[in-house]
Amino acid sequence: VLKFKGRDVRVEELSHDAFKDTDIVLSSTSGALSREFSPSAVKAGAVVIDNTSAFRMDPAVPLVVPEVNPQDVKLHKGIIANPNCSTIIANVPLWPLHKAFGIRRFIACTYQAVSGAGAWGIYELEEQTRAFLAGQPVAPSKFPHQIAFNVFSHNSKVADNGFNEEENKMAHETRKIFHDDAILISATCVRVPVFRAHSEALHIEFSRPVTPQQVREVLQSAPGVRIVDDAAKNHFPMPVEASGQGDVLAGRIRKDPAFENGIALFVSGDQLLKGAALNAVQIAELLAK
Repeated sequence: VLKFKGRDVRVEELSHDAFKDTDIVLSSTSGALSREFSPSAVKAGAVVIDNTSAFRMDPAVPLVVPEVNPQDVKLHKGIIANPNCSTIIANVPLWPLHKAFGIRRFIACTYQAVSGAGAWGIYELEEQTRAFLAGQPVAPSKFPHQIAFNVFSHNSKVADNGFNEEENKMAHETRKIFHDDAILISATCVRVPVFRAHSEALHIEFSRPVTPQQVREVLQSAPGVRIVDDAAKNHFPMPVEASGQGDVLAGRIRKDPAFENGIALFVSGDQLLKGAALNAVQIAELLAK
C-alpha cells in the first residue's frame, strides 16, 4: 500500500487474472508487457488504453488524439492506442489547420526534453550539469552522449530509411490519425537539455494560399491550443511555460518562403501531460460518455 495525496493506494502484482471487474485499463508498461497482458484485460471485459508503441500501427487498433479523431474511439475492439508524445503535440495544432486549408506536406524539427526518456533522463541531466559546472569530467550513463550543454539526435534506433524510430513514428502515426496517407512528412528529432516539455518547429505547405492571420484565427478557436505569439516582447512558446499545462502552446506564426503556400510556426507541449497521461485520460473520458 502506497500513500498518494493523502490516500492509500493498493499496488498489486500484475497477472493475467488481475482485470476482473475492471472497465478501463491504462497501460503504461513496456511494449512487451502490454502485448502480453492486454489480451487478458480485453478477455476480462476491459478496454485497454495503451501508452506504448505496441499497438499503434495495428490496423485493428484505433490511434486517438481526442481533439483530432474522437470518433475513432467507437471503432475499438478492446484496445485503443495512445500516440507518441511528439506526434500528439504536433497533431493538436496541425489538425484544425488541415481541416481548414488542407496540408500537403510538413517538416517537423523537434526539441525533446530529457524526461521523455524517463525519470532517469532528469537525473542524468542534473548529474552532468553539476559535474560540468564543477569542472569535473562529464560521463554519459544511459544517454549515448553528454546531454548537459549539448544536443544530439534522438536516442532511438535509426531505420533503413535513414530516419530514427521517433521520426518514423511521427510520420506514420500522423497519417493514421488524420486518415490521410497523402500527406508528405519529414521529421528530425533531437534531444535537448530541457527537463520537461517538448518543442517543435513546424514548416507546413498548404493546398491553397494561406495568411498568418488566417492561421492565427483558426488556432485561436482550436481545442487544446493556446496562442503565445507576442513579437514585441519576443514572447513565444517555451517549455518552461508549457510544463504542467494541458494545452499546446503555438506561436511564431509567419509565412514560410521555402514552400508555396507555406506557413511556419513553433509549438511547445508538456509531453508527460498532453503527450501521454492527459491524452490517455481524455480517451477514457470519451469511453465513459
